[in-house]
Amino acid sequence: MPLLEPKPDALRPGAHRGPSPDRVPDLVAHGSPGRLRDELIALLGPGKVLWQVSDLVRYASDASPYRFVPRVVVLAEDTDDVSAILSYAHDKGREVVFRAAGTSLNGQAQGEDILVDVRRHWAGIEVLDGGARARIRPGTTVARANATLARHGRVLGPDPASAVACTIGGVVANNASGMTAGTARNSYRTVASLTVVLPSGTVVDTGDPAAGEALARTEPRLCAELLAIKAEIEADPVLTARIRAKYELKNTNGYRLDAFLDGATPVEILRGLMVGSEGTFGFISEVVFDTLPLDREVAAALLFFPSLPAAAAAVPRFTEAGAVAVELMDGNTLRASVRVDGVPADWARLPGPATALLVEFRAPDTAALEAYERAAAHVLDEVELVAPVGSVTNTFTRDAGVIGGYWKARKAFVAAAGGSRPPGTTLITEDFAVPPSRLAEACEALLALQAEHGFDAAVAGHAAHGNLHFLLAFDPADPADVDRYAAFMDDFCKLTVEEFDGSLKAEHATGRNIAPFLELEWGPKATELMWRTKRAFDPEGVLAPGVVLDRDPRAHLRGLKTVPRVEPITDACIECGFCEPTCPSGDLTTTPRQRIVLRREMMRQSPGSPVEDGLLAAYGYAAVDTCAGDSTCGLACPVGIDTGALMKRLRHARHSAREERMAALAARRFAAVESSARLAVATGRRLGDRLPASVTGLLRKTVRPDLVPGWLPEIPGAAAAELPATERADAAAVYYPACVNRIFGEPLGYDGPSLPEAVVALSARAGKPVWIPDDVAGTCCATIWHSKGYEEGARVMAERVVEAAWGWTAGGRLPLVVDASSCALGLGREVVPYLSAHHRELHAELTVLDSVVWAADELLPHLTVRRKVVSAVVHPTCAMRHLGDEDRLPALAAACAEEVLVPDDAGCCAFAGDRGMLHPELTESATAREAAEVTARAFDAYLSANRMCELGMHHATGRPYHSVLLELDRATRD
Repeated sequence: MPLLEPKPDALRPGAHRGPSPDRVPDLVAHGSPGRLRDELIALLGPGKVLWQVSDLVRYASDASPYRFVPRVVVLAEDTDDVSAILSYAHDKGREVVFRAAGTSLNGQAQGEDILVDVRRHWAGIEVLDGGARARIRPGTTVARANATLARHGRVLGPDPASAVACTIGGVVANNASGMTAGTARNSYRTVASLTVVLPSGTVVDTGDPAAGEALARTEPRLCAELLAIKAEIEADPVLTARIRAKYELKNTNGYRLDAFLDGATPVEILRGLMVGSEGTFGFISEVVFDTLPLDREVAAALLFFPSLPAAAAAVPRFTEAGAVAVELMDGNTLRASVRVDGVPADWARLPGPATALLVEFRAPDTAALEAYERAAAHVLDEVELVAPVGSVTNTFTRDAGVIGGYWKARKAFVAAAGGSRPPGTTLITEDFAVPPSRLAEACEALLALQAEHGFDAAVAGHAAHGNLHFLLAFDPADPADVDRYAAFMDDFCKLTVEEFDGSLKAEHATGRNIAPFLELEWGPKATELMWRTKRAFDPEGVLAPGVVLDRDPRAHLRGLKTVPRVEPITDACIECGFCEPTCPSGDLTTTPRQRIVLRREMMRQSPGSPVEDGLLAAYGYAAVDTCAGDSTCGLACPVGIDTGALMKRLRHARHSAREERMAALAARRFAAVESSARLAVATGRRLGDRLPASVTGLLRKTVRPDLVPGWLPEIPGAAAAELPATERADAAAVYYPACVNRIFGEPLGYDGPSLPEAVVALSARAGKPVWIPDDVAGTCCATIWHSKGYEEGARVMAERVVEAAWGWTAGGRLPLVVDASSCALGLGREVVPYLSAHHRELHAELTVLDSVVWAADELLPHLTVRRKVVSAVVHPTCAMRHLGDEDRLPALAAACAEEVLVPDDAGCCAFAGDRGMLHPELTESATAREAAEVTARAFDAYLSANRMCELGMHHATGRPYHSVLLELDRATRD
């Protein structure tokens, strides 16, 4: 063991509330049962089987209110793996559940036996027929697929609010629809074909002309039963009419019985049934979608009404005017949305009954949009609107930023309202539909029912389609509260079915919490046909038992998860999973959601229990060490939960007093540290790669891998010890070369000026000279310290650099230009918590500019581009996302290259200062998909704007990345 290996106890949560009744039992402390683990490892290989207790716990939770701990987790890489798993389950009498994004809201991605991860190895999209169709793998997010399709002017029909996180497999398996899909654009209507692995292991591609013959040969019993059920339905005109009527509304409760009416052959019936089957008929390994035109002309308004029924009554008028989306948000939703970045603060003061409609029109051209706007104006003249707070305008706009803000608030409904729930409660998300003409009536009945049972739920939904969502919070550890919820559900389901003939699940799929009420909605005959269909596909009940069909009337009350309080910074988390696609460690160790889930399980345990000890032993590396600390999870989270900040606090908690003192000493003597680092880089480069790699490798084993950076072959030579000479007189800005650019030189093989020389030359060429202070050496943005949790060192450096910057800029009269995006973020924002009150006053007077902003906004308009390369690929940094200047990097690249590509899979490189040298496996995992895009072809330039990110991308791709400012200097030189 390394000498300075930290003790796990430092990561133990605070005072336990446990033991909780739903805690993981001690017998799971050693992970999966030995025989099950060993047999699957022998079948699939050790890298595909996750069996430790921390693996089982982190996969036990998803966005639903349920929690079921699997016996083992398997990472299937291809259909052969899936077939092997299903064959094994048949032979051993086991159960299998497939899980992709884990954003399902009703527990359909959870199981108690073999859980198969079909996200990690299942991403990819192939555009067909110029974009008219797309072949998409099930682990691809909707947002990722649409990003590719947008280049072709196309888009998918389904548009769920969770598009940034939910995957195609889950969207099709649940027949999720969203804001605009309704019943015409959902998966059932837009899936052209799909490939499925049946429970028997048979693989069927419904788009293959020979699929019918092959299916009849391999699955004769299934084919015969599907045709028999079809004949029985068609022989019953009352049932046929009932099925057709049920799907005039949005409806995902139960199986798609209309597939028997729409399909003429077993393959066609199978294609329809797989949509909305929730993983109970087979695994969908690939989907071909018919795409839709992407109408780029948009106008939208957020319109406020005095009450929920008043807003609901206005919905038909906007749909008749041609609105593609009419979204409803009640007062509770609007007030909770204040937690979302960008939402007006005065929404917190909205009166109780106030309700808003988000109305959007889309058109292929301006003339069509103007016609829609005129129709909308007539509707506005006829409805009663209110403006209870100052930010309310009740007007239509074409401003993309404003419209984006409206949608951000709407899409954050579940997480924002859920984040405002009482501490310690869990969240139920209900989803139902009624005839749109009865929406106002249904709203009144829902409000009355909530009041009767003591709930004050938040309500939102796709009002144009009569589809509403509402949230209920209760304490599953309190039997009386569970009974209250159960009574409400009984009454709610009866109300929806008996009073409105509605759908108990409009788009979230049946799941565990509506399965007991399936027969209430569909009646005994249709329900029995669903059971027959399940038996036809899966006679041994291997796949996802209890997810769609369950005869236990209280099944929806089993497995409800408690939500113990752990840290205030994360207690609002509802485990929605929106953070996961942006997390660089997601395919290596854990995601932000999983980091929180693991700590919650620690709190459910008795102090010192075997399970808690097992979780703590894994948490250091899996959660703390391999967190890049980029905090993009906070940007993705609808309520801004920054799990990266928590990991930094936990790093601090693991430090000894001696480590903190040494870090603070390094901050005080950073000039010596900086020169020593520059010397070490120069020496290492002169020695070649083998010796530095061997020495650092030995030190990492002896001391601690998380303290000693390893040597990478991509590490460049040292920067020049002297910075370019500049004059303070007439300077338009103060230029602060970041310490990484004072230590590391340009990429190996690069022939040209250094970055400081290029920035100075560019600024002078544009008539805006910059000045480099003589005493920048020994200063830093303090990110080195606070990213590692060294709080005293961060305070020392933060106050020193802010005081110096205030003097350099003459009290803030000149902007401070920083040539590394992460350092601009550090100086501009991240130092603030470490400053004294006096230094915060100084900092408030500073204007800190990322160098890409300086170059794009201040220099480029005054420069003449004299030469361009043919192509360039850019890597936007996560710091740019935080700063909101992501657009400047491709804009600068476009001045230097005829073609500029921002990879669709661009994300955080996880190099994170030196973390990529401490844990190179983190960067390699984080960049794998982006690197595949980059290396698929050659580019003339590989550009970014942060030296360590450039180094990380060089390591990931083998391509030498450099600053876009170096390329701009080359392009504009005389």
